[in-house]
Amino acid sequence: MRARGIGAAIVRAAVGAGADVVIHHEGAGDRTHAEALAAEFDDGRCLLAAADFLDDAQIFGLWRAATAWKGRVDVLVNNAGIHAYASVDAELETWRQAWRQTLQINTCAPAYLCREAVLHFRSTGGGVIVSIASQAAHGGVGDSATIAYGASKAAIKSLTQSIARGFAADGVLAYVIAPGLTGTAMGEDVVRRTGIEPARDLPLGAWVPADEIAALAVFLASGRVRHMSGATLDVNGAALTR
Repeated sequence: MRARGIGAAIVRAAVGAGADVVIHHEGAGDRTHAEALAAEFDDGRCLLAAADFLDDAQIFGLWRAATAWKGRVDVLVNNAGIHAYASVDAELETWRQAWRQTLQINTCAPAYLCREAVLHFRSTGGGVIVSIASQAAHGGVGDSATIAYGASKAAIKSLTQSIARGFAADGVLAYVIAPGLTGTAMGEDVVRRTGIEPARDLPLGAWVPADEIAALAVFLASGRVRHMSGATLDVNGAALTR
């Protein structure tokens, strides 16, 4: 679980529901946020685990650290995501690098963790995967410089749905949450770039609170809606209906 934005909100909601949580962070700067988040709770409720998602070995190391902590993992939340901006008019190498980084962090790293989770859940009697995708996963993006982001989130949606279908018999439940414009640093960046004004341009007159996404993630992780496995749940304040 990431230490900022939606990830931090899910950590708080999960601990509040009684879970012990592994908080993923990247470098030293990100660790500061992770430590501050973990300090909100009693000792022993959170494990801080570092991993650079551009490094495959560190991704698998993150999973090993998570399973070693309590001996098992019951829920994987895929929440990593970056916007690497590059329009088709950018230099070719800039454009290629944006795609490589975006797909590695937003798609490949979660896919590797999903693989480890499925193998683990098979041996423990089942588990839950919750993937945070995006409204862009099925609606595309309005900013042509973030096409890679939309594509990466569509891939995560398909990956998670495929896991739900392919491993249901093993007790693996998998859900997709597709947030709209959310009140996080990434959401604020989108507002700056696009000129969207939530109060003016969104049906509810406000962007999605991270706490609402967190509440839904924890509810899905509870196992109380097993037959919703494979579903994509939109949380966008009616900005996109389908």
